Amino acid sequence: MKLNEHLQINGANVILVPYESKHVAKYHEWMKNGELQELTASEPLSLEEEYQMQKSWREDEDKCTFLVLDRQEFERTGDEIAALIGDTNIFLRLPPADGTDDGDGLVVGEIEIMIAEPTARGKRCGWEATLLMLRFGVEYLRVAKFVAITKDTNRPAMRMFERMQFSETLRSAVFQEVTFERSVDPEWIDWMNSEVSSYAIVPYRNSN
Repeated sequence: MKLNEHLQINGANVILVPYESKHVAKYHEWMKNGELQELTASEPLSLEEEYQMQKSWREDEDKCTFLVLDRQEFERTGDEIAALIGDTNIFLRLPPADGTDDGDGLVVGEIEIMIAEPTARGKRCGWEATLLMLRFGVEYLRVAKFVAITKDTNRPAMRMFERMQFSETLRSAVFQEVTFERSVDPEWIDWMNSEVSSYAIVPYRNSN
């Protein structure tokens, strides 16, 4: 979406930056990996299709994505591509503008996280990046409830969302998926803020 195209989120150990065309080649290489395809329920795309997907994420107002950088690596090299370790997304379910929504009229956000670089796993980069994205979703996208859907074999993701106070609401044997939900309330916002030692939104400068 356009909202975050000039925004960068600085955390203690990760930095979230907009998904730019310069990132596509590395992202495309990641998504050739069968394990990542399985965990993210993704189909392999051609490089041209990947560029079209990047453009779609920039243009569509119901999709928000940031790429995750290793902050230490980026500050050491100044190279976003070298520091790139994953991505995090929010798919928005917006109530109809004409008021015909059958639900409660609240904005629902489906949160996703992927740490693609094996060397970055097990370092709580995914934990921090997800919390930064959740906070951004509350403050900038007005999300009132979050949904997370994981493969039922992805035990680390399931444990992470449970520790983030999400509750399991659905388990599908057919799709081998587990759905978690978390409504936004003041107590949970306070908990999120206490878990994030550094959170700063600054202008994004397309450096390379």
